[in-house]
Amino acid sequence: MNIVIIGAGTMGSGIAQVCAMAGHSVILYDLQASALQKAKIEIEKNLDKGIERGKIDPLVKKSVMKIIQYSDRFEDLKGDLLIEAIVEKLEVKSELFQKLAGQNPETSILATNTSSIPITQIAAQVPNPERVVGIHFFNPAHIMKLVEIVSGVQTSEEVAAKAYSFVQDISKVPIHAKDAPGFIVNRVARHYYVEGLKILEENISTVEGIDKLLEASGFKMGPFRLMDLIGVDTNFSVTSSMYDLFHQDGKFRPSRIQKQKVDAGHFGRKSGKGFYNYD
Repeated sequence: MNIVIIGAGTMGSGIAQVCAMAGHSVILYDLQASALQKAKIEIEKNLDKGIERGKIDPLVKKSVMKIIQYSDRFEDLKGDLLIEAIVEKLEVKSELFQKLAGQNPETSILATNTSSIPITQIAAQVPNPERVVGIHFFNPAHIMKLVEIVSGVQTSEEVAAKAYSFVQDISKVPIHAKDAPGFIVNRVARHYYVEGLKILEENISTVEGIDKLLEASGFKMGPFRLMDLIGVDTNFSVTSSMYDLFHQDGKFRPSRIQKQKVDAGHFGRKSGKGFYNYD
């Protein structure tokens, strides 16, 4: 299968790596050549870690590095399955899919890695909306097994079934989710972050204290360590989106502290500083 990944950020590069490891031909696209170079370095680093831990054969690394093509040319974006992993904004995703539909056959599947935006809204202005589906990976994509398959109102059963089979083929665990804000995981997990931030706002405890308590309770990572891993900006964007989609329901209210972090460029691990320093 020829797969195109649009967006060479943390999620896009991780998805590209997973697809290539399953033997699929991959084009990883980004507007900026610097982002593509960074993605290539990150993929190689991930593979090297896998080799060090005895989970990846060195020959697999060689194959993956060879099979992924990097491009900043939009006209190259032609494939059987196109997955966008770009900014979490409805109008940007919808416009992208309209353009992709114009240079791909009707049989091509247009998939979105959105964390919270309803698939039906993204597909609304796209020609042949029945081929638009949600394939939502979790960060880090090359490690996390679960992937949500989300059908919009007009998504065909055939396309949803193909998406499900594709996820199984790349050794992930697919689950069907309804087309609702946040789907399953992000709707449930949102309060893990939001309530942690509220506790911080109310000076009940520190970032370190909240994380240590939850990790001692059995969680692998506290909310602040997890936000830094995901990306403070990405996490804030998803919370803001869900807050609006649930008509400003107070339980999804974005945090002013998190907003300040985003404004300061403290995005977490990827920027070297978030709720913790990574220098």
